[in-house]
Amino acid sequence: MAKYVPTPVQWVREQVELYESSGGTKGTELRETGLPCIIVTHRGNRTGAIRKTPLMRVKDGDSYVLVGSMGGAPRNPVWVYNLRAEGNVEIRDRAEVFRMRAREVESAEERARVWAIAVAAFPPYADYRERAAPTRTIPVFIAEPV
Repeated sequence: MAKYVPTPVQWVREQVELYESSGGTKGTELRETGLPCIIVTHRGNRTGAIRKTPLMRVKDGDSYVLVGSMGGAPRNPVWVYNLRAEGNVEIRDRAEVFRMRAREVESAEERARVWAIAVAAFPPYADYRERAAPTRTIPVFIAEPV
């Protein structure tokens, strides 16, 4: 069985620890935003280690939209490469945990549809897209029930 390796980023590690240690009753809002977040558990593409990443809670029916914005930085967050290599994930949404399969959104139509959902849930995504362009297109994934 793969071992969980916490991130070296302190605030991310603390968010995950609070969320999970409380059974999903605390730490369910991302930092100072006051907006709901989820924890995505995935496998490292190079190490095979278990990784956990808090992301904004963006729902699309029974699925979740996972946005690799990294605040509009010029590079993708590491979890994007992990999901590209292995799409099996676990999503903790408060007290519920779901096994899901994540796939990267490829078509322009689907991307436009889910991007609008993401921006409605977390308006700063629109600014992040402007900041990231033209050097990169922010990756978007859909995590669907298995």
